[in-house]
Amino acid sequence: MDFDQAFSYLLSLGHETLTIKLGLENTETLLAALGNPQRHFRSVQIAGTNGKGSTAAFLDSICRASGIRVGLFTSPHLVSITERIRIDGEHISEDQFAHFTRTVKETAEELVARGKLRTLPTFFEHITAIALLAFREANVELAILETGLGGRLDSTTAAAAEIVAITPIAMDHQEYLGTTLREIAAEKAAIIRPGVTAIIAPQEEAAFEVIIRRCESIGAEPRLTGSHYREQFQAGLREATTDGRCIVTFESDAASYQNLTLALRGRHQIDNALMAIALAEALREHGFQIAHGAIVRGIETASHPGRLEIWEGAPRFLFDGAHNPAAARALREYTDEFVREPIVMIFGAMRDKALNEMTATLFPRGDKVILTTLDNPRAASIDALVAAVPENFDNGRILAASSVDEALQLAQTVTPTNGLVCVTGSLYLIGAAQQVLRQEGAAQATMALPGQGNV
Repeated sequence: MDFDQAFSYLLSLGHETLTIKLGLENTETLLAALGNPQRHFRSVQIAGTNGKGSTAAFLDSICRASGIRVGLFTSPHLVSITERIRIDGEHISEDQFAHFTRTVKETAEELVARGKLRTLPTFFEHITAIALLAFREANVELAILETGLGGRLDSTTAAAAEIVAITPIAMDHQEYLGTTLREIAAEKAAIIRPGVTAIIAPQEEAAFEVIIRRCESIGAEPRLTGSHYREQFQAGLREATTDGRCIVTFESDAASYQNLTLALRGRHQIDNALMAIALAEALREHGFQIAHGAIVRGIETASHPGRLEIWEGAPRFLFDGAHNPAAARALREYTDEFVREPIVMIFGAMRDKALNEMTATLFPRGDKVILTTLDNPRAASIDALVAAVPENFDNGRILAASSVDEALQLAQTVTPTNGLVCVTGSLYLIGAAQQVLRQEGAAQATMALPGQGNV
């Protein structure tokens, strides 16, 4: 099995959310048959609605600065599925991915043949097992696991992490997790189990009450960050760079971290960095050697593509997934504060998202808005996106493109050289757009032959 065959096999299982089967039994059975790779290293699990990927990126950076051999499992990917599984900051190779996929596939098929599993595990269950196998093979000391959906029945929960974190919870994936904030919070809070260390980000009151009740019911003492009424970790903003990197002083019961320039842009990253610091201090209590300086370096050098990511040029590009209303508000706040040039916005999203709320937040910042759809079974159609345009929005500012390629060509036609193209609405859109732009850049580079100058 080569990489293309491995990827095709995984896609044949169905899209990772459209075919989701929430439950741990399949994952636990599969992992047991694979020799329980998750027992060969220690784990941190991060759940929440927004910020869990950024928190994981900050923590991964801190651990690498500490010399800890760390595995990072995140989703979704932007361009290559191998991005989801990183070891010491590098995603695994296509050959490695194919190797571990073959092992998981053969094991799963054998379990089905023996009647140990009723059906093959889902796409995400396969990917989780592939990641854990890769981490065992690489002899990682620590795995940082970002949940896919929820927490209680998410396949990453089968790793039984001893340290867990819950980032801000908001309305998202209601079709799987519940129709109220309390129901969604209950699914995510269930990763707090007896004996774990639990780090909790600032929450809306309804979610906070559910999380605290969960902690009380199992006898866990939560560690609260940010704006909680009895927080143990705090942050104070000093100023920000012109491109939106906040300069912050963080305080915990254990230490003070003065005037750190966050590597990731946006004021919302303050809470994510604070969560990562709290997790790093918890890891230190669990025996990991993490020095004060490593925490500083990790916070100031972290990378998280597709989240307020800027590509310089004429025009500049700003990529941000902003895949739900809370994330859309964070992007809007960033552009209001830090973007001065005219904005041409490329917007595409999944049809199961709160499109009306997202468009009402984002579209007023676009001098032009280009609607586009994606080659994805969940993608909203152009008609659905047009229907979500705010009633009071000038339709003369709306353009449509039938593909991401066409949207990018249109954007570069209508955007002034001193303007900015903002690609947003879905991480799948970000990945598709960046892939097209990289291919265009590679094609242009091949035309710049020696002695002929640049084209």
